[in-house]
Amino acid sequence: MVASSSAADSTLVIELSGTGTAASGAPTSNLSALSCASGSITGTGTDSCTVTVDTAAPSGGMTINLASSNSAAAVPATVTLAAGATTASFTVSVSSVSTAQTATLTASAGGVTETFALQLDAAGQNDVAASALSGLTCDSGSMSGTGTDSCTVTVDPAASSSGVIVDLASSDSAVTVPGSVDIAAGATTASFIATVSSVSTAQTATLTASAAGVTEAFTLQLGAAVLDSTTAPLLSGLTCASGSMSGAGTDICTVELNAAAPSGGLTASLASNNAAVSVPTSVTVQAGATSASFAASVIAVSSAQTVTLTAAVAAVSESFELQLSAAVPSLSLSSTSLSFGSVNLNAAVLQTVSLSSTGSSPVTVSAASATGPGFTISGEALPVTLNPNQTATLTVQFDPVVSGPAVGQVTLTSNSSTGTSTMINLNGTGVPVLSGLSCAIGAMTGAGTDTCTVTLNGGAPSGGFTVSLASNNSAVTVPATVTVSAGAASATFTATSTSVSADQTATLTASADGVSEGFSLQLNDPAAGLSINATSIAFGDVQVNTPVTQSVELTASGLLPIAITAETVEGTGFSISSSTLPLTLAVSQVESIDVTFDPTTAGPATGQLTIVSTSLTSGAAVINLSGSGVLEQVNLTWNAPTSSTDPVAGYNVYRAPSGGTSYQQLNLSIVTQSSYVDPNVVSGQTYDYIVESVDASGVASAPSNMASVTLP
Repeated sequence: MVASSSAADSTLVIELSGTGTAASGAPTSNLSALSCASGSITGTGTDSCTVTVDTAAPSGGMTINLASSNSAAAVPATVTLAAGATTASFTVSVSSVSTAQTATLTASAGGVTETFALQLDAAGQNDVAASALSGLTCDSGSMSGTGTDSCTVTVDPAASSSGVIVDLASSDSAVTVPGSVDIAAGATTASFIATVSSVSTAQTATLTASAAGVTEAFTLQLGAAVLDSTTAPLLSGLTCASGSMSGAGTDICTVELNAAAPSGGLTASLASNNAAVSVPTSVTVQAGATSASFAASVIAVSSAQTVTLTAAVAAVSESFELQLSAAVPSLSLSSTSLSFGSVNLNAAVLQTVSLSSTGSSPVTVSAASATGPGFTISGEALPVTLNPNQTATLTVQFDPVVSGPAVGQVTLTSNSSTGTSTMINLNGTGVPVLSGLSCAIGAMTGAGTDTCTVTLNGGAPSGGFTVSLASNNSAVTVPATVTVSAGAASATFTATSTSVSADQTATLTASADGVSEGFSLQLNDPAAGLSINATSIAFGDVQVNTPVTQSVELTASGLLPIAITAETVEGTGFSISSSTLPLTLAVSQVESIDVTFDPTTAGPATGQLTIVSTSLTSGAAVINLSGSGVLEQVNLTWNAPTSSTDPVAGYNVYRAPSGGTSYQQLNLSIVTQSSYVDPNVVSGQTYDYIVESVDASGVASAPSNMASVTLP
């Protein structure tokens, strides 16, 4: 309609018509979200879900394709948004499952796909009540600049055996949170980190947590970062105790502020650009403090590298470079050679060596061995692993069994970077020890010589072994020294004695390397001496009532005659016969005494023969007597048959009184030898014996010829 001042018609009407069409390039609706009322379903049930597009659906509506990754959660094939609508709902039908699992629901249209994870929980017989979301809190209600806030979701009662999945969201892109957080079975809480980016103006971010149709919210105030040091402290430094690390370990690091932290403290976010060094996600400087420390954990690396640690508060960040050296095992020894010096034979000497781990990673000593005569090792049980700066002790023993120099070596096997085999050189000298001094004659009468011997506990070394000699009595002289030849264990020398007027003792001494041995030599006055050729007489076994005689010779061995004044014998069965006493023996004259042993009963017997004389060296000489009486026995022997075709297995022996016809078998079992001893006989009796051979079947032969024995 057009209005004008026309005189013809002040109002003109123009009819208009047409059809609206979408212009090329006009905006279209795009799928932007898929959500469900409940994040989890236990047992059989349904859940109401919604698809969302970013602009109103066109005329004719908009079709969204639907799918489920789990047959236990069924969805329609499609859902249609009405013209002009931005959302449409559909129902998920859930069947009961025996174990907890996840169904991923998918909505797609126009090449855009959105998903939703639906937790399917098994219906538990012991579940009393489903866990319900009951709270969402964060440590800080407000944040300035860049930082992190620790938040917690809570359910009541505790989560069932399948746990609870809580969906998380933030209304402001300046605050990011994980998509969800899991509350473990039996737990009532779970924590997550909200990461805050710096904003230029103050604003509010609403954090939401949703589970099983319940939503909890928390409001976080965001403020612009303030860089004015007069109103807020700034991060001013990041340092670590060690600028370099070798192998695994821990480094203590510190963040520093340029002023004291405000009430509530100040949190710095932390990061490491290398997985070999791990740090906490944040560290908090307590209210009023200007610094806070944290531990950087380092694992061993195989090659040298640099790690950058970063601390950030608001828009300010500080960094520290930590040098990591390759882990190198290294074995060091307190000594690479041991000298034992001179060591007596069969007298072990010990020395120790310290094994140290001086590298940047543990060193393992897997084996140790010793070579060389007399060298052995003990101490630390192998294999042994030594951490850096740790030590162990190895004991080396030298116990020479032969004289002379000895060399050896200890070989240690390890993973040391300095070489898998580490050597310890060994040396020492075995030295024999003086072990004895003896002389052939223990007593000397008048002037004469005695052959004496020094003895070592092993062979003498090359060059021989010299022993010093001495006598404490001028009547006996010895050489000043005697030398044991190389390889020999003894040497002899002559002790020369002069005549003495009274009995006395000379002590001979041999000494070498602090060891002394002695021998006492009896010196007798030669004026009146008696020599006896035996100090004891042993008769052995003698038949009862059968006398046996032995003789003892007496000799006047001095310079004067000797008078024998008495001869007595003691002991059952022993007797003597000699000349009429007293008896005088001229110089060098010999007299015999007959000693007889005539036992009357079986068993051992002892006695003594005592000779009393005018000898100055043996006025009352005693000779020990011994013997044993035994009863009569008959020893039988025979020849085995040589012409028999039936092999002989053994023999039976029979006995009868002389002239008798009733023979008695003597053996209880077959005699396998061609001899037999009959101990059950009586002196003065006569016995007749016959023998029969027996084959393997026990069949006896005809009797042998008869043998008759008469006992005295």
